[in-house]
Amino acid sequence: MITSTANKQVKYVNALIKKAKMRREENLFVAEGLRMCEEIPKDRIRALYVSESFWRGKHFSRLAEGVGQIEVVTDTVFEALSDTRTPQGVLALAEQEHYTLEDVAEPSLLPHLMILEQIQDPGNLGTILRAGECAGITGLVMDAGTADLYSPKVVRATMGSVLRVPFVYVEDLGAALATLKKKGIRLYAACLQGSQDYDQEDYTGSIGFLIGNEANGLRQETMETADARIRIPMMGKAESLNAAMAAAVLMFEAARQRRRMG
Repeated sequence: MITSTANKQVKYVNALIKKAKMRREENLFVAEGLRMCEEIPKDRIRALYVSESFWRGKHFSRLAEGVGQIEVVTDTVFEALSDTRTPQGVLALAEQEHYTLEDVAEPSLLPHLMILEQIQDPGNLGTILRAGECAGITGLVMDAGTADLYSPKVVRATMGSVLRVPFVYVEDLGAALATLKKKGIRLYAACLQGSQDYDQEDYTGSIGFLIGNEANGLRQETMETADARIRIPMMGKAESLNAAMAAAVLMFEAARQRRRMG
């Protein structure tokens, strides 16, 4: 049993929690909580860390089955490991999944993509992926300036969707958009200067919605790549919706149209 926060394994886990660069280099991410750990395929769990209380509880044996490395730590040490206010006493080091642009834009899937530029807020990013799964998106495309999908806060906000929805980061968003257009995917830029109300467009074909930075929106050159600019009509005095809410409105409109079609 690990009893000290100075233990090298504890330091290793803490570094994975805090540093995106290390997560990339180690090809791992940290998932905390019983529900999340239950959803991870056993062959992707590198190690399981459990508090002494969890180890003595009713869920341990079922969760531990088929996992190669299991480390029990004192409750105090687990609190130091945890990234949450009320730790459940279990976290997993899991292997990251990797996809390509071709995976998420496969024509046979009738692509329904969310394309994000410089989304910084972990809650927004996690919520977009979670809502996207519910709306039936086929994948998520992000530029290099978007937050790390495998940060603990984003992983928590996805409520497991990070394990099921394909996603890809691209170094050159402009080149990626050009590739998507060549594949017949029609791109819609969500912006306040949109020329068309979002619910007047047809989303039953291969589509991608472009959502920009929370404060600044989409860059001009990104907007110019789009086939159409769309806006969400606003009532009241608020200038705009937050990025996750705007994304959800668009994704579910596409989902509604596709249900009617099929």
